[in-house]
Amino acid sequence: MVKLYDGGVYLVGGNKIVEEKDAAKVQELTGQAANKAEAKKGTIAYSILSAHNVSDNMDKLRIKFDAMTSHDITFVGIVQTAKASGMERFPIPYVLTNCHNSLCAVGGTINEDDHVFGLSAAKKYGGIYVPPHMAVIHQYMRETMAGCGRMILGSDSHTRYGALGTMAVGEGGGELVKQLLCDTYDIAYPGVVAIYLDGKPQPGVGPQDIALAIIGAVFKNGYVKNKVMEFVGPGVASMHTDYRNGVDVMTTETTCLSSIWRTDEDTKQFLTMHGRPDAYKELNPADVAYYDGMVYVDLSTVKPMIALPFHPSHTYEIDELNANLGDILREVEKTEQLIADNPQLGFSLTDKIVDGKLQVQQGIIAGCAGGTYSNIMEAAHILRNAHLGQDEFTLSVYPSSIPVYMDLVKKGAFTQLLTAGAVIKTAFCGPCFGAGDTPANNALSIRHTTRNFPNREGSKPGNGQLAAVALMDARSIAASAANGGVLTPATDFADDYVVPEYEYDDSSYRARVYQGYNAPVDGAELVYGPNIKDWPEMSPLADNILLKVCTKIMDDVTTTDELIPSGETSSYRSNPLGLAEFTLSRRDPEYVGRSKVVDKLEKARVAGKDPVELEPELSKIYAQIKEIDPSMVPAETEIGSMIYCVKPGDGSAREQAASCQRVIGGLANICREYATKRYRSNVMNWGMLPFQMKDEPNFEIGDYIYIPNAKAALDGDMNDIKAYVLGDTVKEISLYIADMTEDEKKIVKAGCLINYNRNRNKDK
Repeated sequence: MVKLYDGGVYLVGGNKIVEEKDAAKVQELTGQAANKAEAKKGTIAYSILSAHNVSDNMDKLRIKFDAMTSHDITFVGIVQTAKASGMERFPIPYVLTNCHNSLCAVGGTINEDDHVFGLSAAKKYGGIYVPPHMAVIHQYMRETMAGCGRMILGSDSHTRYGALGTMAVGEGGGELVKQLLCDTYDIAYPGVVAIYLDGKPQPGVGPQDIALAIIGAVFKNGYVKNKVMEFVGPGVASMHTDYRNGVDVMTTETTCLSSIWRTDEDTKQFLTMHGRPDAYKELNPADVAYYDGMVYVDLSTVKPMIALPFHPSHTYEIDELNANLGDILREVEKTEQLIADNPQLGFSLTDKIVDGKLQVQQGIIAGCAGGTYSNIMEAAHILRNAHLGQDEFTLSVYPSSIPVYMDLVKKGAFTQLLTAGAVIKTAFCGPCFGAGDTPANNALSIRHTTRNFPNREGSKPGNGQLAAVALMDARSIAASAANGGVLTPATDFADDYVVPEYEYDDSSYRARVYQGYNAPVDGAELVYGPNIKDWPEMSPLADNILLKVCTKIMDDVTTTDELIPSGETSSYRSNPLGLAEFTLSRRDPEYVGRSKVVDKLEKARVAGKDPVELEPELSKIYAQIKEIDPSMVPAETEIGSMIYCVKPGDGSAREQAASCQRVIGGLANICREYATKRYRSNVMNWGMLPFQMKDEPNFEIGDYIYIPNAKAALDGDMNDIKAYVLGDTVKEISLYIADMTEDEKKIVKAGCLINYNRNRNKDK
């Protein structure tokens, strides 16, 4: 049972729940009247945020983190941006891992060139460099960097170490650049929602099952959006820390800001085993703590779960799905926009029903969510006397780090898996975003990974290919593998098996990981491969702006994977203009061409030329603007492209979802709401205006929108910004911008974070 409380909740003594409407009961339990303001300070989240806030105002936080981490899709751009902004050394521990582009399979030398660049950056600026195949980013941080009461910032959306007492945040690269420049992460104090765990999981139920049960309950209603999820209650103690980590990393899929858990002796044991006993301290809410909401989870009632394509919130109990296969799968086929809009793809779920059972074609256990020691040990136990068979179904297992790999070898787990017909691979994040193990066309893959958005498995609908992923726990994937790929809950195989104690051995890290924090090498220089390019110049914001609508997407949610695809495009993440060619390629293939035409107009204007010479239709547009705003000067009016999405930015933290728009002419987004804070932050850090509108968009692709006094609007009332849709007629519309910090306003005015920092350096 997962229950959402309607309104605020007091937690008394760590285990007594009092709804805010019954606040008088707090006095009955404690002898003192409820004091909401003081009780808000009783959360674990408040204690950590206040310790890292360098402002004197807890309502408007200015956070400095203890450490940071990036992988090889993001660290080149971050270092390049920070270098262009004047960075001279890494001021805090900064871990550069190589777990996303580590296959080096696409684009010749460019992936390995990025790795060489990363090592050179660690030497030049004093960083920590983890070579390819050693560890996935979040497992390395769990093993070596996370600790109770700490805060860590990562340029990957699944930066979550709450089960180790660390508040970790996944953000776009711009926010990491700010930390590298000794600036702060500025946010309003977030809401804090208690995740109250009670009971204990059934045998056969794993961390992904718990996570999917919570995601299914809170994603669609936005219950924890941009809030901190604080895990409390007696049920925490029923899970060992490795299990908790598996639940915690999936909190990203709820769209929360961060997570934090109460800590205990098991947390202490985990940190001590990893050679860091000093990283432990007990974290618990105060005797009276107030939460903005509560999710009550009776762990004993959670059954093996599955998240059907194409979102982690499309959750069902496996037993429920198996009992209603035809009805549920037909409904997914009917309502899934990608399938409905592209019937020529020929994708089907119902054709996988064979003799009344769901036959899947592939299984994957991998990454920061699935590839942990206990998950793989449980899977190996289930498969100890089984065989996958000689048909289509395959199973690949990716341990999350070399230390985990080494102990799985010692414990004999790999022998069991290999004997069953599984394939063992190295620490790699590829199965989470479509690099490696791409299924066949029209195939269904069951995966213990983090996401199952469209194309996250690597298929290309634009080329007539579509496969799909259903998320499941490693235990049920193993149970299905033991059944030859027939969907099977792990409870069918449950017994009294207890996972042997993990034995951590960091000898591989000591042999290979470059530890350069606080020790930059004199004379070290960055090593550039031919694909690594600097950011192009971006113009500062003009007083008046003219936007051309270059795409209009009316789906309920537009993910970052649709804004800039993952998979093989990752190889171009060090080349801003090269990567930008893929922007919206799987959603609106004509967008790039449209935006580049607009970019040429703006470049002509900046060069002192008349854009009308390139685009004669502008003469009519300028004439219409003159009717609205006689003072408008075309040569001083910035021209840029614009995208409209209903709710953009669900998913990855990758800044390229915004920067790719910007480098080919993007100047603004208009939407009903932003799916995540991190995507909106990326939009602003790359100098684009984050407009929103309450009304339906009464404009189409190809229309122009004129916004007078756009720059001044940032310093005024941003709740009603007048704009004008131009075309056959002129229509006035109302836009607005949600709260921005003063620095965010300055960044957008400067044209991007790089310009803002350059301007500051000039003023020094």
